[in-house]
Amino acid sequence: MISRSSISLRFAGSALTAVAVLWATSVAADARGGSKDWIVLENCRLVPSAANDGDSFHVSVNGKQYIFRLYFVDAPETDAADPKRLIEQAKHFGIAVPQVIEVGETAKAFSREKLNEPFTVITRMANAMGRSNTERFYAFVRTKDGDLGEQLVANGLARIHGTTATPPGGSSSAAERQKLEELEGEARRRQLGGWGMSGQPLKAASATPHPFASPSYPHAKETPALGKIDVNTATEKELRSVPGIGPVIAARIIAARPFRSADDLKKVSGIGDKNYARIRPYFQ
Repeated sequence: MISRSSISLRFAGSALTAVAVLWATSVAADARGGSKDWIVLENCRLVPSAANDGDSFHVSVNGKQYIFRLYFVDAPETDAADPKRLIEQAKHFGIAVPQVIEVGETAKAFSREKLNEPFTVITRMANAMGRSNTERFYAFVRTKDGDLGEQLVANGLARIHGTTATPPGGSSSAAERQKLEELEGEARRRQLGGWGMSGQPLKAASATPHPFASPSYPHAKETPALGKIDVNTATEKELRSVPGIGPVIAARIIAARPFRSADDLKKVSGIGDKNYARIRPYFQ
C-alpha cells in the first residue's frame, strides 16, 4: 500500500524537475533572443585578442569571457576581409579604402586605451552575429570618460550605423541617435579622425603591390612650428604632423585627455624619454 507521504514526495520531485526544465529553457531563450531587462556587468576587463577592433572586443568579467559589440556605431575595418563594408565606410568619410584601414587601426588603439582600466558593460545579451563562430552580444560600454560609442564618433573614429536600442536611462533610441549625429557633425567640422583624411596623399605603391598588406599608410606631413600645438585641443591630424607621433600614439594622446600641461605627455603609453624629448618642443 502506497502512503500519502510517498505520493506527495513523488509529486514534489516531478514539480521541481519541471521548474528546472522551464528555467533552463528560459535562460537559453534569453541568450538567443536577448533578455528584456538590462544586465549590468561591473569591473569588466579587456581580454587581449587579435580579433579585437574599435567596436567589438573580448571581455572578461566574473570569471567568464564574452565578445561584446557596441550598439549604434561601426568603427572602420582593420583588414580587407569585407570589401563591401570597406567601400561603404570609405564613402561615409570621403576617403580612400586604404585610409579606412588606417582609421580602423586608430579606432582599435583608441578603444584599447579607453578599456585599459575596469569598465562597465550594459547588455541584454542580444546576439550580434559576426565572422567569428563565437557568440557576440550587443552592449553599451561605459568607461571613466563616458559612453565608448559616443567617444568613437566624437573623435571621427566610427560612423553611426548598425543595431540600436534605447540606452538605460535614455528617453529613446532616436534621442541617442540625434546626440551621436551632433557629435559626428562636430567631429566633421573639426576634421577629426577619418574626417581629416580626405585629400591626403597615400603612400606610393611598391614595385610589387600588396593591397591592404599593411594597416598603416603614412601621409606626407608638414612639420609644425615649435611651441604652437595645444595638447588638449589638437586634432588627430595636427598631432600626427609632429615628428615621432603616428596614428597609435595620436589616439593614445586623445584618449588620455585632459592633460594639466604638455609635460604630462611623458605619461602616455608608448612615449619613452627619447620620443618625449623629440615631440615636447612642438607643444605649448
